[in-house]
Amino acid sequence: MNKLFAVLAPLFVASTVMAAPEAEGAAEAAAAAGPMVPGLAAGLAVLGAGLGIGRIGGTACEATARQPEVKGQIFTNMLLTAALIEGVAFAAVILVGG
Repeated sequence: MNKLFAVLAPLFVASTVMAAPEAEGAAEAAAAAGPMVPGLAAGLAVLGAGLGIGRIGGTACEATARQPEVKGQIFTNMLLTAALIEGVAFAAVILVGG
């Protein structure tokens, strides 16, 4: 997870710099990069959701292997959590795109 943060942190810094033009000519650069920033934000939302749901699925498989007698509860909790994560990611993509 630290590697992922090391890769994504500069993107957040770059989008912050692009969003706050301070020098002469920076306004034009920010306007040119305007469509790129929401695209990156939407991509990061989808990437985070994919990683989260993948981790949930893997952990649910491990839990079912350890305690097969409660697989119904594990499956229900896995689906509920995955749906909540997917809903948040969908809302983030809608908010960024609008």
